Amino acid sequence: MLNLRKSGVQVVYRTDAASPRIFRLTDDPQRPKPLRKSEGFISRNGVMPEGFAWYAMLNASPDTPIPEPSSAVFLPDTFNYLASGDIVRVDAERNNFDVLFQKLAQHHTFLLTERCNHFCLMCSQPPRNVQDGWIVDDILALIPLIERTTPEILFTGGEPTLLGARLVELVRHTKSYLPDTGLHILSNGRAFIDNAFAQTFAEVAHHDLMFGIPIYSDQPERHDYIVQADGAFDETVRGILNLKRNNLRVEIRIVIHKQSYERLAQLSQFIARNLTFVDQVVFMGLEMTGFTKANLDKLWIDPIDYQSQLVDAVNLLADSRIHTSVYNHQLCITDPAIWPYARKSISDWKNEYMSECIGCAVRDNCGGFFSSARFKYSSHIKPILEKALV
Repeated sequence: MLNLRKSGVQVVYRTDAASPRIFRLTDDPQRPKPLRKSEGFISRNGVMPEGFAWYAMLNASPDTPIPEPSSAVFLPDTFNYLASGDIVRVDAERNNFDVLFQKLAQHHTFLLTERCNHFCLMCSQPPRNVQDGWIVDDILALIPLIERTTPEILFTGGEPTLLGARLVELVRHTKSYLPDTGLHILSNGRAFIDNAFAQTFAEVAHHDLMFGIPIYSDQPERHDYIVQADGAFDETVRGILNLKRNNLRVEIRIVIHKQSYERLAQLSQFIARNLTFVDQVVFMGLEMTGFTKANLDKLWIDPIDYQSQLVDAVNLLADSRIHTSVYNHQLCITDPAIWPYARKSISDWKNEYMSECIGCAVRDNCGGFFSSARFKYSSHIKPILEKALV
């Protein structure tokens, strides 16, 4: 698991230089001088070419002289992975350092707000009722710095639609600065019960925009219980209808746990009959963090024990020609019949493998584990040996 945040770092901040708080890094000492004024140089072994706004000092003494009028942040060796194109934020007042974007990563996720109108039993990012509009300001500053060849970025929360017009602004901003980059927004979908709100996203005309929206049961009362919000099922389904009415792409996300696994096939049937026009459906394994730990007795079921339900659900959707994927599952406990639908979906920085995975012949194709899985994972994890492969 990569270290993306460090508190209590040593910062030399020279306000007279008007150094940006968010900046792109480079390790190129020949960087054109006009670009250096807004970038940070990754300094290894004390190398500090002049003219950069910032220096990210790796394994350097805090009393190392810094070229004026530049600023600097001193980092431990856990940040040795930093590379050209990465984007970071320095909070000089609180001495915090955050890696916001890694150019070489396979997944790029940005949290837009911690606020939410759901309290899902298995929420990995428990909501907080806070004023966090500054997050959007930071992302608006971040987007222009991202490499244009980035395939896709993902906005999540909290509930992003609580931002209202500011979310539309972010989508428009992303389209302007990253015209070839796909945009995936995770939402509970309820705000789109207002068709006019859905229309505002259609009017942006983003070339590759998709909303990932959860439905956890074909039974409204069961879905509402899982998300801890009365009437959520009805508003979510109507929201999906409005998004599709406006020709916007929709992915349905289904997290599998003790409260949802028994009726996976019935949920697939509901989708195939009533929402057959959605663009894809994803079945997801449980992440052992946030509210999941507090509600473990209500949620935990060993994935090996729901394989028959998952196979039936996946096959039903596939037979209905709905694009279907399985996320966050390990191949050794996944029925081989649905291996073709399994994807490596866990973000790079929190994707790990257990000691039981050593020597596995299919490890490179396996989804692996969330780093939080060490708290609880299947007792049936074992390496798949080459001689067992067909």
